[in-house]
Amino acid sequence: MNDGILNSAASLESLMVKSLIRLCSIPAVSPHNGGTGEDAKILELAKIIDELELKNISLKVEHVDDEKSPSGRRQSLFLECPGRKSQRLCILSHVDVVPEGDRSAWTLDPFKPEVRGSRIYGRGVSDNGTCLVASLFALKAIQDAGITPEYSILLAFVSDEEMGSHYGLEPLMERGIFRDNDLVVVPDSGNDEGNFIEVAEKAVWRLMFTVIGKQVHASLPHKGINACRVANMLAHEVDEALNSKFTQRNEVFDPPFSTFEPTRRQANVPAVNIVPGREVFEFDCRVLPEVSLDEAFDVVEKIRADVERRTGAKIELAVDRSDAAEPTSPDAEVCRLLAGSVRKVLGVEPVTGGVGGGTFAVFFRRKGIPAVVWSQECGGVAHQPDEFTEISYLVNNAKVFALMMAGEE
Repeated sequence: MNDGILNSAASLESLMVKSLIRLCSIPAVSPHNGGTGEDAKILELAKIIDELELKNISLKVEHVDDEKSPSGRRQSLFLECPGRKSQRLCILSHVDVVPEGDRSAWTLDPFKPEVRGSRIYGRGVSDNGTCLVASLFALKAIQDAGITPEYSILLAFVSDEEMGSHYGLEPLMERGIFRDNDLVVVPDSGNDEGNFIEVAEKAVWRLMFTVIGKQVHASLPHKGINACRVANMLAHEVDEALNSKFTQRNEVFDPPFSTFEPTRRQANVPAVNIVPGREVFEFDCRVLPEVSLDEAFDVVEKIRADVERRTGAKIELAVDRSDAAEPTSPDAEVCRLLAGSVRKVLGVEPVTGGVGGGTFAVFFRRKGIPAVVWSQECGGVAHQPDEFTEISYLVNNAKVFALMMAGEE
């Protein structure tokens, strides 16, 4: 049975490439990040599914209200196909992408994907387009091979992953779509070897500081409060305090320590001769489960209040917090099933471990549903200019998912 499935998946390579290009030509960027959302991409995905003429499937669109979306809602698409068992294999990918960033750093239009040699280039082709397409064509491959899935299949194509899932999986989890005995795969992290199965994630903790001072002409700084200087001071003190206090290590994770990174800073004034009266900057923190986020917040809050007192500026703090969940056991059924398929397709011995966090898996782990994160993907290209994927990885992921659907442990 293996050869039939693998040959079937390999024969679909050209169609997979064309489908990935079609989908990634649509800029499905969150309306909370300067885009118009995922509606057009969901519609195109539904067209591709119809063209594949898959048998015995049902499609359902779930909506989450979002007043910033042009349609007033965010869409996610679910495909189900019955198998020999009622127990389901669920593969969740996300349809949204991050913005292109600095377009001058790209050698192509980010939303006009191109094939160059063995690779496809374009925004979203790696994160998360390759695995989205691979999961769909895995089902096509086993049907073309004349095989009934061992497990019932649920393919979820979900919105809003890149901005925290507030208009995607988080509210959808409360609608009874998923079951306690589901086998859940989230193909949203991996490496070039394809041998890493993620079973644990750090907490994701994001801090946004808004410093409000008093804008004045740069020749009269004593008459104002320089929000840029206050922000510099605050960022330095928060950075130093968090990194010096929370030094715990856990070798399950890569890296094996918490990270507290100042990342984004918003534009302030339009001219160099203006002392800014407002400054906004953010930290992205990936925190080990053994570190108390409440204790870390107390450290930050103490610094915020102290800098506010010393400078006379007003400092507002907004927090986006996603706590760590209990890890998935490497002995869980879904982990064994995935590991067996990886061995057969890639000829490597899988290892398990933890990452910085930020995938769909955390929502399932919090509910006690084991979930694993895996894909063969090009390391370090997600969210970067000239994002790319290897065509061979697209096919290999489809092969692994197809073997899992067939119950080939």
